[in-house]
Amino acid sequence: MKLLFDLFPVILFFATFKLASSFPAQSLALATSVLGGVIGDGRVPPDQAPILLATATAIVATLAQVGWVLARGRRVEPMLWISLAVIVIFGGATIWFHDETFIKWKPTILYWLFAAALLAGRVVWRKNLVKTLLAEQIDVPDLVWDRLMAAWVAFFAAMGVVNLAVAFSVSTEVWVNFKLFGLFGLTLAFMLGLGIYLSRHMKEEATDA
Repeated sequence: MKLLFDLFPVILFFATFKLASSFPAQSLALATSVLGGVIGDGRVPPDQAPILLATATAIVATLAQVGWVLARGRRVEPMLWISLAVIVIFGGATIWFHDETFIKWKPTILYWLFAAALLAGRVVWRKNLVKTLLAEQIDVPDLVWDRLMAAWVAFFAAMGVVNLAVAFSVSTEVWVNFKLFGLFGLTLAFMLGLGIYLSRHMKEEATDA
């Protein structure tokens, strides 16, 4: 359920883009009526309507996520606050300048911010933030926690590069597909690999005990 919640803006971004692309005339009319007033020159280029509508949907969806968490009296996780800030800034720039470059940079900026946060936690505050988040669920030696943190930093840094490589080498439609299925698939594969590593280590620990 949490996975679906986390992917909610991405799924709506994908669905909106596909739907708008299938009905170009209607999407242009909708984008002009809904977004024309917040776009710099008030005009919506026909070929930009799908990505602008998808971006606006993702912004609203992320705001709804934060609102839902707050309405239930729960603490909003830092990652969600960061996601909200990034989508508002880069999504807002895409809408204002009707330039998809900004929204294409958004996943990369988000990944690199996560990597920087992990590094800052280690260097500045002398804390392993991965351990802080998962220590209650996993009991492994500090050496393993350090390896996990290094793996996450490398993964986030690499994912930022991969997103840029795809975003600016293929069509926007292909990138939108990759944004949902490719990035999610790579994340799933990475987490599966970490799970296998942890399970092997935990088995060794159990044997030693």
